[in-house]
Amino acid sequence: MDREAYRNCCSLVKIPSQSYEQFWSSHFVDYIDKDLSYSKFFKKYLLPNHPCMFSRRFTEEWKCRKQWVTEEGKPHFQKLLQDFDETPVPVANCNAKEYNANPKQVIPFKEFLQYWKEYIQNGHSSPKGCLYLKDWHMSRDFPEHNVYTTPVFFSSDWLNEYWDTLEVDDYRFVYMGPKGSWTPFHADVFRSYSWSANICGRKKWLLYPPGQEDFLRDTHGNLPYDVTSAELQDRSLFPQFEEACQPLEIIQEAGEIIFVPSGWHHQVYNLEDTISINHNWLNGCNIDIMWQFLQNELSSVQKEIDEWRNTMDSWHQHCQVIMKACSGIDYGEFASFLKIIAENRMAFLNACSFGESSDYPRHLSETLTTLGPYHAAFDLQRVAHVIECLLCNEDFKRLDHSTSTLQPETMLQQIRDTIQSTRGQHLLYQE
Repeated sequence: MDREAYRNCCSLVKIPSQSYEQFWSSHFVDYIDKDLSYSKFFKKYLLPNHPCMFSRRFTEEWKCRKQWVTEEGKPHFQKLLQDFDETPVPVANCNAKEYNANPKQVIPFKEFLQYWKEYIQNGHSSPKGCLYLKDWHMSRDFPEHNVYTTPVFFSSDWLNEYWDTLEVDDYRFVYMGPKGSWTPFHADVFRSYSWSANICGRKKWLLYPPGQEDFLRDTHGNLPYDVTSAELQDRSLFPQFEEACQPLEIIQEAGEIIFVPSGWHHQVYNLEDTISINHNWLNGCNIDIMWQFLQNELSSVQKEIDEWRNTMDSWHQHCQVIMKACSGIDYGEFASFLKIIAENRMAFLNACSFGESSDYPRHLSETLTTLGPYHAAFDLQRVAHVIECLLCNEDFKRLDHSTSTLQPETMLQQIRDTIQSTRGQHLLYQE
């Protein structure tokens, strides 16, 4: 991040609500084929929460583009089998519905590959249904492969930084699916950003700007499983469907990368046999959206079990437990998440300004150095803002903080002290 970008956003306390009216009638997104600075991407797409597409030139040096793909542009089954063979992988059945998703099973990679080859030979059909390898943590399982590099535009990634620190999970995935495989209508985990790169094949994306999904709910308030289903035309089932804008329809070619902003609900189809790499990620630009999502999730849980509120001394804690089971995180872990992000940036800024050594991983040090001290300062401001929101939140106040890794008032003061102590250094801030 350069000085101008920092100046433009350093006065922001809360990221302003964004307008998406330009996408209500348009079927185009910006196509980036030339060099773009990170600061311009930050200003034009991250902050306003707008989608865009990067051309294949941004992935042409990736090993997987060369090793996983034949000269004809098809999946290289022989090479993939050689690399992954017996590896257990998660596979969804696109022909089956379980709640609003597809049921999954874990099978050996070579078994999925054999199915895929037979599926193609049988005219893209199978009595087993249409199977889709998805949400596979390939990068975590095979860190030595290094078959791709995260583009700098998506490198301010708090979500994976946090999970890498805990060494228990990540949100980096590989998808492999035959022609006809698809993903039902949804928004991404924690209302995160996502980026998705086609290694080979083509996808069709249907995207709805934030807020439009409310017009797609049925009479019970549920979102549709398939947004193209004819039943949405039934006003007795989906009374507001006609008020929704048409989805933004995007065709993604081999090698291209799509940036899907926070809270954009979408449905995705593989138009050919396709391999893609997908990351979910969060940072200072959309942490407000995540915090609002968590508040909404807790509110939903509280409504569901409200009748037991006065019969349980630990009702509020039970709400947190249920919330974590449903969404994957509770307020306590969210606070721990903010703490790790803040500590890494405070260590980085102190190292920049005072030559202090830092003990975070090398890859994180490289990322923070590439993004620069302006970005670290922006990140700290965003963390401080959300901690202030936590301190004003009645549900957060009710939690037992005696065993918490985050003492919010202490952390807030540490952030302020770091910003003050590094202010005026030649590396930082406005003149």
